[in-house]
Amino acid sequence: MARNRFLAGVKAALPIVMGYMPLGFAYGVLAREAGLSLFQTTMMSVLVYAGSGQFIAVGLMGAAVSAAAVIFTVFLVNLRHLLMSASLIPHLKHYPVPLLGFVSYQITDETYAVAISHFQEEKATESFHMGLNLTAHSAWVLASFLGGAFGNLIRNPAQYGLNFALPAMFIALLIMQVKDKAAILVGLAAAIISIAIKYYSAGSWNIILATIAAATLGVIFEWITSGQ
Repeated sequence: MARNRFLAGVKAALPIVMGYMPLGFAYGVLAREAGLSLFQTTMMSVLVYAGSGQFIAVGLMGAAVSAAAVIFTVFLVNLRHLLMSASLIPHLKHYPVPLLGFVSYQITDETYAVAISHFQEEKATESFHMGLNLTAHSAWVLASFLGGAFGNLIRNPAQYGLNFALPAMFIALLIMQVKDKAAILVGLAAAIISIAIKYYSAGSWNIILATIAAATLGVIFEWITSGQ
């Protein structure tokens, strides 16, 4: 029975794998371009395992941004995982604590979406979760390795749009989040503030400062419109 549930998790992860392979390959290519070794490129996918965060990290590294700015930016981008893991708690209360730590480490936007949808209709099982998470993670690591190992064969990554992989990912995520006036306001505010800070000051803190300022503006807007 556990084997069948594990295989069901593997099957549920296959659409994720199809998406991870080209994106992970693009990450591997860009990571090597930013100066990371093949080992570093692959181990970032093993230990960090955060697609958008990894794209941002290698982009900032390639631009010679300070380590503190890289760490804090990636931290902010991945804060959404805190909310994702919190929403899974009602379904995973029966999991042993060590497994909960491992599951939280392997949460991504895609595995979370598949898991939470599955657990709405079926009881959460450790076997299914491991099948889903391990398959998706393995695909991401493999794609990262292949991109890092063979990306040098691609003489001009920009020609194939690989350098646009990160902007494309965030444009898609932004479009998915724009559902009301507050989202539009926050998006526009973040863009304007980031560009203004970048234009009028030195350094690479524009993304972090714009994120904090726009998020604060969004909270104030929600508070005003809610009438509270």
